Amino acid sequence: MSSATDKARTAVLVDFGGVITSSVLRAFTDFGASLGGDPRLPLDLLRRDEASRTLLADHECGRIDAEAFERGFAERLRAHGAEVTAEGLMARMQAGMSIDQDMLELLGHLRAAGCPVALVSNSFGTGTYDGVELAAVADVVVISAEVGIRKPSRRIYAIACERLGIDPEQAVMIDDLRQNLDGAARIGIGGVLHTSAADTRRQLAERFGITT
Repeated sequence: MSSATDKARTAVLVDFGGVITSSVLRAFTDFGASLGGDPRLPLDLLRRDEASRTLLADHECGRIDAEAFERGFAERLRAHGAEVTAEGLMARMQAGMSIDQDMLELLGHLRAAGCPVALVSNSFGTGTYDGVELAAVADVVVISAEVGIRKPSRRIYAIACERLGIDPEQAVMIDDLRQNLDGAARIGIGGVLHTSAADTRRQLAERFGITT
């Protein structure tokens, strides 16, 4: 049941990979399958292997560039039996992702209805945002490597709210990962766990009174 605070929300923060695009998790699993071994290997390393987790955190926060991540993660994959070259690794990992035109339409409708939108995205590679004019998607763009902070740190959400000129209690975060919504919730931002554009549109309307 929505609270009065939920119904007062008037702005949207939105993730990129897995929300404006198709599933990142599925793309990484497809890439894993292409290596000929366990299709879950890339995701398992990024989730549980300390060296891989450090590489990802350092890249997302802008401490290392894409090439350094690719060299390091290729080494971790090879250490677990995968035959992989470093060059172009991140592009190959994301090759299965496509832009969700229904989400672009939803965000366009929100902005046209007077609802400000901030993109809040953890960096991954150099070509992640190719094919999307970010200024046409969001009023504010907050990329983790550019601000030196990644989701689910509460500070990255606060930066987005500050740039929109709103209080966190006025905002809803749309993300496909629960931990990112939990991070936003720590400063009072509402959350929509994204599975499809249609369901996200429904949740925004029913739970938060945000309609297009």
